[in-house]
Amino acid sequence: MNTGRRLALGCALAAAAWLVGCASEPQWVPAGASRAEVLQQLGAPTATYALPTGERLQYSRQPAGFEVNNVDLDASGRVVAVTQELQEIRFGQILVDQWRVADVLRTFGRPEEISRVWSFQGEVWQWRYRQLNTPRLLYIYIDPQGVVRRYHTGDDLRFVPPNRP
Repeated sequence: MNTGRRLALGCALAAAAWLVGCASEPQWVPAGASRAEVLQQLGAPTATYALPTGERLQYSRQPAGFEVNNVDLDASGRVVAVTQELQEIRFGQILVDQWRVADVLRTFGRPEEISRVWSFQGEVWQWRYRQLNTPRLLYIYIDPQGVVRRYHTGDDLRFVPPNRP
């Protein structure tokens, strides 16, 4: 096979792989798609939740990724919304002293990590996300009764390059 054909074949394979990757991206799911179409396009969700008006299919890329996409279906099983929840603009929906563990899971999915700190009696749940391509962390503090008591964001220092002399 000559160099030109190899290059063309390589480009065609790369384009096909890119298209397959795009097909599995939640943001490409059209409004009105059926539940079966969503499952065919995206595969099994990482979690499902009942909603007052339908169902939520959750596709989380935690712990290694930076996204949690919720695909909301109406009572007839059709897509009404696709939302990438791990964005700073979405964190304002967290209701301190009102949300419980179920609300957190239904919105943000399972955290990347659960830890404890000496200054808080309870757990600190942590998610990775990107803000303008900068790795960040969302922390939600959950007391022993399962109530959200506070939240904040911070830099993900695992991605800060080491200081060089």
